[in-house]
Amino acid sequence: MAKVMTKSQVVSHLAEKAGIQKKAAAGVLEELVALATKEAKASGQFVVPGLGKAVKANRKARVGRNPQTGEPIKIPAKVVVKFRLAKAFKDAVVPPKKK
Repeated sequence: MAKVMTKSQVVSHLAEKAGIQKKAAAGVLEELVALATKEAKASGQFVVPGLGKAVKANRKARVGRNPQTGEPIKIPAKVVVKFRLAKAFKDAVVPPKKK
């Protein structure tokens, strides 16, 4: 399996491609994350055009099992964040099967 890019590798790549300093690229990346957090909190979703969108979703309460004892446990309802990939991005990474 290939190694995952670290934050500093992403910053270096962005700085090189955009022709800016690494400090500026790091600032842009951090601002994008801050904006996504703020917007997802406020409106329930944040879209990154061409990549996908982060969406707040409600999970219902359910009954689960303790894997060690098999004993049923109650899992409370909660709000989670899901990331839905854009179709163009998904098709570029994993081409659709031909029928």
